[in-house]
Amino acid sequence: MSKTTSTKKELPSKQRDELLRALQARFEKHMHRHKGLEWAKVESRLAANPDKLWSLHEMERTGGEPDVVGHDKKTGEYIFYDCSVETPKGRTSVCYDREGLESRKEHRPDNTAVDMATAMGIELLTEEQYLELQKLGEIDMKTSSWVKTPADIRKLGGALYCDRRYGRVFTGHNGAQSYYAARAFWGSLKV
Repeated sequence: MSKTTSTKKELPSKQRDELLRALQARFEKHMHRHKGLEWAKVESRLAANPDKLWSLHEMERTGGEPDVVGHDKKTGEYIFYDCSVETPKGRTSVCYDREGLESRKEHRPDNTAVDMATAMGIELLTEEQYLELQKLGEIDMKTSSWVKTPADIRKLGGALYCDRRYGRVFTGHNGAQSYYAARAFWGSLKV
């Protein structure tokens, strides 16, 4: 019987160091997103969770520009959201989920928002989280983003997306099989 390889995902030290420098620079540049939090404590938590660092690297690699947006005092976890100005470019042209993708008869995209998030080890933002993120800075002014869709809507074939237009945040709907070059998804990660 062959020995199986570990499924634990860790970054090589050079990539880890580059990512930590980028995260720290973003953290320090945008203190309004995480008032009262200290980078040293965040970094310590990241060092203890290398698999989460891998997920943050995936968020960064796909254009999400992850940053700390909160701290759960009960669990000690830091909450990261994608914080790029527009929906992450490395995640566009995706259906909402696998069921939506499979329902397309032709012109299928390569992936889905739910599958990508799962592979990256992150969660899609909920509509409520998306609204929280919009309070930290205006985003999605030229793009739109899938958000986690409630089961009752998804059961009927729909999926939700959000964007900002005309100085307001909107929630809309499409069939889950839809995809657009200017629509991706925002993710969250607890570390």
